Amino acid sequence: MRIRPLVTRLAIPAVAVGLLVSGCSAGTGPGGTADVGTTNDINPQDPATLKDGGNLRMQIDSFPETFNSLHIDSDADVSQVLDPLMPSPFTVDAAGQFTVNHDYFTDVKLTGTDPQQVTYTINPKAVWTDGSLITWEDLQSEAVALAGADKGYQINSPSGFDRVAKVERGTDDRQAIVTFSHPYAEWQGQFSPLYPKAVTATPQAFNDLDRSTLTVSAGPFVISNIDRTQNRITLGRNPKWWGTPPKLDTVTFSVLDISAVLGGIQNNELDYAYMSGLSNVTAARNTPGIVIRRAAQPSYSVLTFNGANGSILADPKLRLAISKAIDRQAIVNASQHGIVDDPKPLNNHIFMAGQKGYQDNSAPTAFDPNQAATELDALGWKLNGDTREKDGRKLVLRDVMYQQDLWVDTAKIIQENLAKVGVKLDIQTFPGQSLFTGVINPGNFDLAQFSWSGSALPLGALEQIYAYYPDNQQGNKGRIGSPELNALIDRTLAELDPAKAIDLANQCDKMIWEEGFSLPLNQASGNYAVRSNLANIGAFGLASADWTKIGFVQ
Repeated sequence: MRIRPLVTRLAIPAVAVGLLVSGCSAGTGPGGTADVGTTNDINPQDPATLKDGGNLRMQIDSFPETFNSLHIDSDADVSQVLDPLMPSPFTVDAAGQFTVNHDYFTDVKLTGTDPQQVTYTINPKAVWTDGSLITWEDLQSEAVALAGADKGYQINSPSGFDRVAKVERGTDDRQAIVTFSHPYAEWQGQFSPLYPKAVTATPQAFNDLDRSTLTVSAGPFVISNIDRTQNRITLGRNPKWWGTPPKLDTVTFSVLDISAVLGGIQNNELDYAYMSGLSNVTAARNTPGIVIRRAAQPSYSVLTFNGANGSILADPKLRLAISKAIDRQAIVNASQHGIVDDPKPLNNHIFMAGQKGYQDNSAPTAFDPNQAATELDALGWKLNGDTREKDGRKLVLRDVMYQQDLWVDTAKIIQENLAKVGVKLDIQTFPGQSLFTGVINPGNFDLAQFSWSGSALPLGALEQIYAYYPDNQQGNKGRIGSPELNALIDRTLAELDPAKAIDLANQCDKMIWEEGFSLPLNQASGNYAVRSNLANIGAFGLASADWTKIGFVQ
């Protein structure tokens, strides 16, 4: 199972341009845990000892649907491309600890709790690539756009800005004071990334200005070329960058189907790529000049149900019965055999295994095909030949996914499981370019297989994915939820005591399992094939990357 978060991301913004930590985990053997931990595997080296220059070659699945990562059409491909390009207030280390990103802010701190208030002091050297200063107005404009009051903004998550009362100018244009109307626990994830006010000023600008390219940025790199004929995006050094100069000259992202990634590593066409499946990991490890770097990461694959009104799975009791017929342990065994010492399904929608707060709340969907059959009978879905039906409608489900063998292998296990209880599964694959915008976002599925990526701020997923408001889908692809869960999510995000917030989040997770929202499958084990002469890059785990330090050894 390929789990790198390539299709869509959590509400928790990926923290850009971060500080690499020196912790290192063993990346030489095939085994290990899928639990996120406190170390990563990045070949840490003093940047002063690295070569100046070079081109880092990486892979993405498809051209981004938009370069606005705050937009509903954004995905992990665009997040990966934007990571070296956009401002973010904090960096994160391998243990998930936050530090102010001084390239962009001299200080970010909680300056009040009643009401909650956060003061952002912008680095006086920080400028956008068009030469304009980064100011408090950029923060104000983004906060208004993501607040959700104007439905013209097609946002992927409010990221807590629906709780912001105002953003004001501080001591000068380089300081913003954010005052909340309701507390927000994960305020450290806001403005990550930060866009210039031109992008967030109006719904039309938000939806369209960065649709085909990134018009303005502010990182150590800048987009220097987009070649849709050659399927490449090239980054070059930002001539207006005020921080430590990056070691690399360029970063090249090539659009490659997953089936071509291993060949790209073996043929010296890629320098860095995620590896899934034992055969791919083994083949990459045996490639001269390549090492496998490994650290479990906060991302996971998931089977999502479509519970929208009128869908065949609109009844939560039916979704739970279907869930009990699916052997998640068999799926994990097949996908992570030889990769993880003791493969286990992920049993929490919010917290990753190994993360503080993780507990198993999956009892409502425990694998029990006999119970599943009994519940299907009770719901009126009776066997007629090999397939159940009710009121003349056959229990046939469409399972949609990215066009990739490992996704299909998982679907075949699910198909076999469901056939044993009289449910037929049709497997439908789509190219990455159209899976979300053409199929999943419009709700053209019964089951959908894809991945979510996370971060050191897990609670943001509650609002983006699991809260349900009919006029604002956000990341709730299955359109499943309740006012009761919405209210509990609101309480959780308003809790500033971390221990109490964790307890409330697990109460939310129990409700999410009970409504048959989705089935988490594999947590990512995080295997990356990396050129052995690359430093300060590899398997980051919870940590953010520092793109000024990545480079080639002498």
